[in-house]
Amino acid sequence: MMTVAYPLGRGEREAVAAYLGKAGPEPGPRAAAFCSDRSVKISNSPKFAWNGWSPTPDNARFQSAAMAGLTIGQVGHLKLKWAYAFEGDIAAWAQPTVIDGQVFVGSAGGVVQALRGDTGCLQWTFQASGPVRSAISAVPLNSGHVLLFSDIVGWFYALQAETGKLLWKKRVEEHEAARPTGAALVHDGIAYVPVASWEETRSLNPEYACCTFRGSVSALRIRDGSTVWKTYTIAEVPKQNGKNSIGTARFGPSGAGVWSTPTLDLKRRRIYVTTGDNYSDPATKTSDAVMALDMATGKILWSKQTVAGDAYTSACGVKGVNCPDSKGPDYDFGSSAILAKTAGGRELLLAGQKSGMVYALDPDHNGEVVWQTRVGKGGTIGGVQWGMASDGQRVYAAASDAHFVTGKMARTLDPSQGGGLTALRIADGSKAWYVPPVPCGANQQGCSPAQSAAVTAIPGVVFSGSMDGHLRAYAAEDGKVLWDFDTARAYQTVNGIAGHGGTLDGPGPVVVNGMVFVNSGYPRFGGMPGNVLLAFAPDGQ
Repeated sequence: MMTVAYPLGRGEREAVAAYLGKAGPEPGPRAAAFCSDRSVKISNSPKFAWNGWSPTPDNARFQSAAMAGLTIGQVGHLKLKWAYAFEGDIAAWAQPTVIDGQVFVGSAGGVVQALRGDTGCLQWTFQASGPVRSAISAVPLNSGHVLLFSDIVGWFYALQAETGKLLWKKRVEEHEAARPTGAALVHDGIAYVPVASWEETRSLNPEYACCTFRGSVSALRIRDGSTVWKTYTIAEVPKQNGKNSIGTARFGPSGAGVWSTPTLDLKRRRIYVTTGDNYSDPATKTSDAVMALDMATGKILWSKQTVAGDAYTSACGVKGVNCPDSKGPDYDFGSSAILAKTAGGRELLLAGQKSGMVYALDPDHNGEVVWQTRVGKGGTIGGVQWGMASDGQRVYAAASDAHFVTGKMARTLDPSQGGGLTALRIADGSKAWYVPPVPCGANQQGCSPAQSAAVTAIPGVVFSGSMDGHLRAYAAEDGKVLWDFDTARAYQTVNGIAGHGGTLDGPGPVVVNGMVFVNSGYPRFGGMPGNVLLAFAPDGQ
């Protein structure tokens, strides 16, 4: 059912629901879920904030001590403060943005919510045209603030932060399989919007003409959504280059989607993006790559490919007719590059790949590889998936390496394979420490020790979520587990909706002003469903 319903837009889902059930709009949130004071107030210079995918545009996913408001000594005393449930959803996959106690978060149902961070009470909601999984960015505009985010059917939105009113929305990619997933990078009145795709899964239909999508980044003016420039990761327009074995036309080149948030480099006036694999032959030199774009024009200044000839679709897993000749290995970059500086002042781009490799590239020499270190076995859902973190001394890379049980029904996760967290020294890529994964408990269906979710760091502490539902805090010095919370359980929620946690995957936890926020529930790839946003704080806070 998920395979069928996943790509449908909201209108299509409502049509199916009206046919199978009761017609008419959804009733909306319960009155008791709303705050007594629904006003939303944001400062232009917030004291505490995690705004967008990373609190800083270098995409280090590191929160400073002042902003985190949480010490290594307090981490072991974190307790659940409240849980908020996304009604009707079975996935909770959008990382929240938190600014001075104000929370903005999207949902799989396409609802964007404004919540109070201290209580989880609701202030306003906005219904997008499709599921929202990108992190939201809030920036000043005129006398107020604007919220910027994508849905996964191709729209990019600007909402008034104070009210949830739509200011404008723009389709950033016309291809029907476009799937904007990464959050936009926002700087100086421009939003740099990445676009990926799920056309890989369309290939399972032997009558689908595979493939024609190309990854892209669009630079949009925040004030009105007008386009400054748009750059495709593949310059050549796909054209027919043969037929598959049942006579369906084949197209190429295609793919090289941008799944992650671009990284800002003001010193060189560039943004960096990472790209996915190709979907069809011929494979290009810009897939599985780290790419530098000129901020002003979008011109590709250089591209460093780490795996050549990687063309892959979902058809390869079932020996379908739309599998390219090269058959993978499907070693995308799904996570953002981190712009880091060594103790000696040298700047490096750190990039983690599904191959299980972490690379350090030289931004001054066209992405030349400075060092590379293996942190996982790699695979189609292996290696580094959604994001690493860095505190300036080390880079912390969690490995997915999830596997499926051989001989059992599809999407049955192996409870004994996957996971692990590695700390690498930025200067030379050497391993500071490694912590093995924690095996799943007996008879825990949908469990995997894989650590696919993005990693988050604060001074002295590294947070990493697992597909087994656990959120763990590790000591940055030696990897010792400081705190462990199993999110895969039922919750009494502040909005009165039935809530349950599940797999942690995709976004990572957000740490702001003494609180930790994380979504729980990710049923893709056989994981455990869930529909909750959880908020933690130390005892007595």
